[in-house]
Amino acid sequence: MKYYNTIVDTIGDTPLVKINKLNKGIKGTILAKVEYFNPGNSVKDRIAVKMIEDAEAKGLLKPGGTIIEGTSGNTGMGLALVAIAKGYKCIFTMADKQSKEKIDILRAVGAEVVVCPTNVEPEDPRSYYSVAKRLNKEIANSLYPNQYDNLSNFAAHYETTGPEIWEQTEGKITHLVAGVGTGGTISGISKYIKERKPSLVTVGADTYGSVFKKYKETGIFDENEIYPYLTEGIGEDILPKNVDFNVIDTFVKVTDKDAAIIARRLAREEGLFVGWSCGSAMSAALDYAQDHLKEDDVMVVILPDHGTRYLGKIYNDVWMKERGFLEERSFATAKDIIGKRNGSARLIAVDKNETLGNAVKILSRAGISQVPVFEGDNIVGSLDDSKVLHLLIENPELRQSPVTEIMDKPFRFVGLDNTVDSLSSLIDKNNKALLVRDEFNQVHIITQHDLLMALAN
Repeated sequence: MKYYNTIVDTIGDTPLVKINKLNKGIKGTILAKVEYFNPGNSVKDRIAVKMIEDAEAKGLLKPGGTIIEGTSGNTGMGLALVAIAKGYKCIFTMADKQSKEKIDILRAVGAEVVVCPTNVEPEDPRSYYSVAKRLNKEIANSLYPNQYDNLSNFAAHYETTGPEIWEQTEGKITHLVAGVGTGGTISGISKYIKERKPSLVTVGADTYGSVFKKYKETGIFDENEIYPYLTEGIGEDILPKNVDFNVIDTFVKVTDKDAAIIARRLAREEGLFVGWSCGSAMSAALDYAQDHLKEDDVMVVILPDHGTRYLGKIYNDVWMKERGFLEERSFATAKDIIGKRNGSARLIAVDKNETLGNAVKILSRAGISQVPVFEGDNIVGSLDDSKVLHLLIENPELRQSPVTEIMDKPFRFVGLDNTVDSLSSLIDKNNKALLVRDEFNQVHIITQHDLLMALAN
């Protein structure tokens, strides 16, 4: 007979699933590590087992004891399953921004849940960090695992998730993307793979209102970066010990709205019914991949939990509309814009070695204001007529200079399904136009004029 002794023994060995629709126009392969296949429906099952078993080995938790933890819900579920299998009691503290479903699920598996205010400092005695610590001191034979600073969190992913991904991709992984909360997931996986493949690029998904991105880029813990946000399970107002900034190469910020919309699209277009922070991770992945992924690259994105945790929030249309996340009005997409050209509009570009004078003639003949700059088949820069005008007024001799001397960075690539409202937010003084690849891998340009025409029609 083939069976498992307890539900805890089923944790791990979650599948990689290829993303097929959300990545249209993006080169390379994007694979989702779908962690809701764990019995507690989240990646946190892995750390729950490791933290408890390590505590038992150190004599910190004895039979009949109580596990007390501050959680956004998923770690609590994992700890509850371990507690059931091993005969422990559980008390969890949670911020009041967490979904009702998470609280109900924890109570369903026998845990006591203490709800604490969100908008207080971590050191405030009312915060869910402080309440967990206080209960740990007051209750005999109790353990406060502290997933934020307990390095068993990091070790769980170094020992299980990292090796799984390495084996599943046969070592072909080139990019890793994961949301950063406690930091154990991204840090443990990244360290394991970077030891075998130092060229791995690790991208952390951060949320607005969290300190991680700025701290990575400047080394400054800026309290001005901290403000309330809605996305659950990602970002922090502290620096957990499990976040190893040395193995995270860069961070991408994601809004609450974008995370929610991408999570819903994962469900509807890929059949992956995932949680809110999964949308954050995938949004960051798609954003980064647009400009950086090459044809042979393999990007793995960690999707940490299941959509059932968010039925009353991001999967509720009324809730989404009340927060302006789901607009009543429908906008044209990039695909609609280029489709109206009936395939007749050829992309006009200039070679990087072309003289600026000839580039101006190309802009003039075509009646356009922006143009991408090519080197062979690769886009290496861009030109904008207003900038060229000012430069030539200041120095007319630049007419004989190659375009490469004054060109700006390449225009940003976007997906075919990006709508006009999101496209308009990407056009600014530093990025005067956008590029998009159609189903036949042909490149098209979208300008501010195109967006205005789409809104007028």
